[in-house]
Amino acid sequence: MSSEGQDHLSKAEIGKDAVQSGAEAAIGTVAEVATIVTGAVKEIAGALGGLATELFEIREASRRAMDQHGDEPGTPGS
Repeated sequence: MSSEGQDHLSKAEIGKDAVQSGAEAAIGTVAEVATIVTGAVKEIAGALGGLATELFEIREASRRAMDQHGDEPGTPGS
């Protein structure tokens, strides 16, 4: 067989290329997972912030209702 035009790679270089390709694939996967996790954490933080806002609004509405209820003459508890 003629080997003209073909690169001759040593076993060490083939092994190095395989390790490099594996490392690049692993790093790409880790980066993809990190992006997914980061996005999920961001969405969770947003949802929790929305819940906190709603709870503050409910508390304020409850305070206003209690204030109005307490100002009415002849109501029990006043």
